[in-house]
Amino acid sequence: MLVTRFAPSPTGYLHIGGLRTALFSYLWAKKNGGNFVLRIEDTDKARNSQEATDAILKAFKWLGLEHDGEITYQSQRDDIYTKYIKQLLDEGKAYKCYMSKEELTELRESQMAKKERTMYDGRYRDFTGIPPEGVEPVIRIKAPLTGEILVRDGVKGDVSFQAEDILDDFVIARTDGAPTYNFVVAVDDHLMGITEVIRGDDHLSNTPKQIVVYEALGFDLPKFFHVPMIHNSAGKKLSKRDGATDVMAYKEMGYTPQALLNFLVRLGWSHGDQEIFSMAEMQTLFDPKDINKSASIYSTDKLDWLNAHYIKNTSNDELAQLLTDYNLVLTSHDKKEILLDALKERAKTLKELATLTREILDTPSSYDEKAVKKAFKGNAIEVLNAFGAKIAGADALHLPIDYHTLMEEVVNEMEIGFGKIGQPLRVALLGKMSGPGLDSVMAILGRDEVMLRIANAIAAHS
Repeated sequence: MLVTRFAPSPTGYLHIGGLRTALFSYLWAKKNGGNFVLRIEDTDKARNSQEATDAILKAFKWLGLEHDGEITYQSQRDDIYTKYIKQLLDEGKAYKCYMSKEELTELRESQMAKKERTMYDGRYRDFTGIPPEGVEPVIRIKAPLTGEILVRDGVKGDVSFQAEDILDDFVIARTDGAPTYNFVVAVDDHLMGITEVIRGDDHLSNTPKQIVVYEALGFDLPKFFHVPMIHNSAGKKLSKRDGATDVMAYKEMGYTPQALLNFLVRLGWSHGDQEIFSMAEMQTLFDPKDINKSASIYSTDKLDWLNAHYIKNTSNDELAQLLTDYNLVLTSHDKKEILLDALKERAKTLKELATLTREILDTPSSYDEKAVKKAFKGNAIEVLNAFGAKIAGADALHLPIDYHTLMEEVVNEMEIGFGKIGQPLRVALLGKMSGPGLDSVMAILGRDEVMLRIANAIAAHS
């Protein structure tokens, strides 16, 4: 069975780069009828945060990326790692290194003075003497000293590393017995049955070391896919300003899960010219072999465009439910359909949709000065009075067309252009010049509220 994994460290927020690799791993597993597992790499006890772990799980729930089986926590697997470290020691594939911090510092300074690469010199690799007193040893693995380590990568192709250039006998357990990252990753990927590792290409340099661990323990290698980074429009590493922020911040900004996942799948992967993908289509079409070899460019405009598309194509019932996150209760509003139909074409985010909704439902407490100056001139007050009288005398006002008909009557009777009623009426109803169609706005507000707002505007500007 094909098994992929996502393995974040809970030392900070889950950012979109991590989420993208999680999505790629999820899609590839689901396409092949396999499992997508979640492993929390919480071995850094000094920096781990339960809050960060909770945020990761919260983001997965919001986005609908369900993992298979129980979550694995590395902090709960020390006995397993100790067992495999002992195995390597017993087989002579690892050894205890008694080099002190002072000796290691002295070695590095000497190598730098000679302009050599700083690395451990292997002095305890075949040590058989009496260990020095007062030094707790680290455990080092016996890495190959010469030759090449070949990483067969599904994105980058074959990548060759010369052993003498990148490896020394790296530490697999610290002085307190705590195992190191590259060791536990290799052990866990094997024991969890991971067949495909999809991760950022910042991990490519770790892969040769993990291959050394795999081979020392006699484990089969998974397939590797190293995904290029996401850059900003200037080709630089993403900053918080560009979008490298907590995934849940995207929810707060008003992005839908569908839009964010659609946006991320297109960062580095494509299927012809198609831009809009449902989750079902992503699962059917995605293949990590089609991931681009070069870095992808983050575009807020593209994300906004996708989000606007999903908002427009979301049912009003679902939108009303989503807007409850912004303290808007529209589920029982009698004009919910007219309201959301009028606004969802105008909003790029749910937060913007919430703002536009409040601008209609909340009676204006002030009026935009520039809008007033433009709209309230000539016979504007007379026009509003005439329109208010029309509304007061009308039999039934329910739909936008009912209000539009009254506006036409005033225009014809007073022999004025539509702008002469439209501008002052818009300011009276919304306090500003912009907004959706006035007939829809009035149908949403209802007769009594429309008359109240007209009366308020007349009183304020007479």
